[in-house]
Amino acid sequence: MLAIGRANKKENALNSMSANALPISLVVLAHNEASNIRRCLESARSLVTEIVVVVNDCTDGTDNIARDEFGATVYEESWHGHRDQKNIALQKSTQPWVLCLDCDEELTPELRDEIHRFVTEDDPAHNGASFPRRNWFLGRWIKHGDWYPDRNTRVARRGNAIWKGSREHDVLIVDGKVKRLRCDLLHYSHPTMNRQIEKINYFADIFLQRKLDAGAKFRLSQALVRPIWRFFRAYILRGGFLDGYPGYYIALTNAFSALVRHTRMYEHAKSSEPSSSSR
Repeated sequence: MLAIGRANKKENALNSMSANALPISLVVLAHNEASNIRRCLESARSLVTEIVVVVNDCTDGTDNIARDEFGATVYEESWHGHRDQKNIALQKSTQPWVLCLDCDEELTPELRDEIHRFVTEDDPAHNGASFPRRNWFLGRWIKHGDWYPDRNTRVARRGNAIWKGSREHDVLIVDGKVKRLRCDLLHYSHPTMNRQIEKINYFADIFLQRKLDAGAKFRLSQALVRPIWRFFRAYILRGGFLDGYPGYYIALTNAFSALVRHTRMYEHAKSSEPSSSSR
């Protein structure tokens, strides 16, 4: 009976997709994203023909929400890192176009319409589309500094794109020209300060491993200059001051994040146990 109930829910979800949907596969990764995934999938449901969700170790029902409420095809995969996991998900799409979103992202109606026009026109001169991403933080939309416009390529012809880049900054690379759309993708990456601060250590660890893999060494000049430059660039050159106090906080924590990353390299270089003579 449970299987029949789920099948009926999925059929209803599939039937609720718009008759005007385009030949687009929405591709999403998810791990315990029950609090976010409805907003993400709902924002794109009327635009796409297929929803592909690749999950890993979900314990909060994320997979059931995607499957039963949105008619998604859900795949369970062990975790291979952001970049490789996104490529695995990309390969599971079946439609001529793919739209890649994160669970904490949402299409605005304006961006949805713009993507609709782009795919409908099917201009052979363009194999992909990019758009700016706007972050919600400390009770306001951030529109300046290092966090905006944060342009991302997320639409591509299937078979003409692959995720590349470093482990902490994956990028969708399109074989061919990418059209620059104007409307914003909404991003809810930092619901609280605690989540934002947690990510400093997470990305510092990835930064350290990447530098070690490349044979890089700690450089005092980088540890001294990079934090100052990051603050000046974000707050002054990129207008972070126009976002009020949140803009100041973001510029300062970006500077601190740079300091933490380079100090992690210093810590690694000095991580040997003290000798008896130094005690």
